[in-house]
Amino acid sequence: MTITVKDIQHFANAKTETERYFLADEKRIEGNPEQALTNHYSSGCGQFHVGIWQSAGGKWNVNYTEHEYCDILEGCSIIRDADGNSLTVEAGDKFVIPAGFQGTWEVVEHCKKVYVIFEQN
Repeated sequence: MTITVKDIQHFANAKTETERYFLADEKRIEGNPEQALTNHYSSGCGQFHVGIWQSAGGKWNVNYTEHEYCDILEGCSIIRDADGNSLTVEAGDKFVIPAGFQGTWEVVEHCKKVYVIFEQN
């Protein structure tokens, strides 16, 4: 099978639907932020995903089974590990969260990011 330019997923031209949701009660720590996910691409094997995520303010537990590259487009969040160490991320920041990370994600100011996820088997 030949991959051509027509197979390239161009976000600006995408007709991808956005899924809006609220976090499960057991994850929430503060607030009940509405979140939105626009997954623009998933590989055929189901291990690689790319899209846009955004969230209103709130704080919740995270447990990463996947590796995630993040490019913060808007807002401010604080990521804390299980030991209480923190990293504040803002528009323009780019980083990777390795699989196995556990802690919390707190959106201080409405956050929007590009995500690239790789899920190991």
